[in-house]
Amino acid sequence: MGNFTSSNAGRLSSTGYAQFVQDVVSHNCVVIFSKTTCPYCKMAKNVFNEIGATYKVVELDEHKDGRQLQDTLAQMTGARTVPRVFINGQCIGGGSDARQLHHQGKLLPLIEKCNPCCLSSAQEASGSGQSP
Repeated sequence: MGNFTSSNAGRLSSTGYAQFVQDVVSHNCVVIFSKTTCPYCKMAKNVFNEIGATYKVVELDEHKDGRQLQDTLAQMTGARTVPRVFINGQCIGGGSDARQLHHQGKLLPLIEKCNPCCLSSAQEASGSGQSP
């Protein structure tokens, strides 16, 4: 018999996953929940790179709780697909949605409305498309 609790060592509870998402989203103007191999995720990052926007990336396939975070995002946004893009605390959808808003000239105004707390956030993923 093994120690069944060891597989969950250091993991968040289900409410902890939602709190993690809320914390990341509330402290960053633009957040992209992504997977490194997803072409739509790359599309979303490219859109924000084009306009020079700072964004935070959470790569779910590299995060120890990635599957649970993706499940939590599905509950919060109504879609399990990635990317899940948040601007100023609101989910705007995925990569195609971000690109469409950009082509319609609506993406930059959304970013410009960010709360002051979000505008002074850490620059670790600033336009690089890379997670820390």
